[in-house]
Amino acid sequence: MDLQLNGKTAIVTGATAGIGLAIARTLVSEGAAVTITGRSRDKLDAAVAEIAAAAPGSRITAIVSDQSNAQGVAQLIAAQPDTDILINNLGYYEAKPFVEISDEDWLRMLDVNVMSGVRLSRHYFPRMLEKNWGRVIFVSSEVGAFTPPDMVHYGVSKSAQLAVSRGMAELTKGSGVTVNSVLPAATRSEGIVEYLRQTAPRPGMSDAEIESHFFQTYRPSSLIARMIEADEIAAMVALLASPLGAASNGAAVRVEGGTFRSIL
Repeated sequence: MDLQLNGKTAIVTGATAGIGLAIARTLVSEGAAVTITGRSRDKLDAAVAEIAAAAPGSRITAIVSDQSNAQGVAQLIAAQPDTDILINNLGYYEAKPFVEISDEDWLRMLDVNVMSGVRLSRHYFPRMLEKNWGRVIFVSSEVGAFTPPDMVHYGVSKSAQLAVSRGMAELTKGSGVTVNSVLPAATRSEGIVEYLRQTAPRPGMSDAEIESHFFQTYRPSSLIARMIEADEIAAMVALLASPLGAASNGAAVRVEGGTFRSIL
């Protein structure tokens, strides 16, 4: 399927690995000119090399900047004042008992996971409305719909992204601009695999055994009963980012393997 992204420009934050890298790679393969961001020049260079190898002749740019603070956002905006597509992917998670989550932990989580997208959207979103075309997509999480007791601050940040996304979408009425969120579940990456290893019920378990135990114990409602691959998330994001995704607006799109036992 041709997603009609030739000639479109995109920014993907936090795109040196995992879901962000997969999104950038997919958008590039569909013909978009993509800018990726990250804090490490070495990691960005490696990501650019990987994307270029997969799609020779692709248009991929890397900008070193940290969107978790206003200065980093300003650096990105100065380097690229306009974009057709903004993918607010930057984020992190951590498990911590609720009573041990300090004010600093809360503020850091909200700055990285929520305010990064808010600050960028505050600049790019009005320009999209002026052009009468654009896409803003927040990469949220399944925990945006339910708050895990072992990472309350992370769950709150992902719920906040859904609220911001829906509120922005209300401002697009009658335009060619859409704002959506995607809700992945556990997606295979070095980070999640290491996290699961740390929570393994007994030593010596293989990664496959640990993954099976996780879905049996913590996500028994998952219909696919496996890790989601980053490219699977990227495919949904690319569709929403394309002209073909114009009828989805203000939506929280589930890409979580059927974990939620609901029809909506």
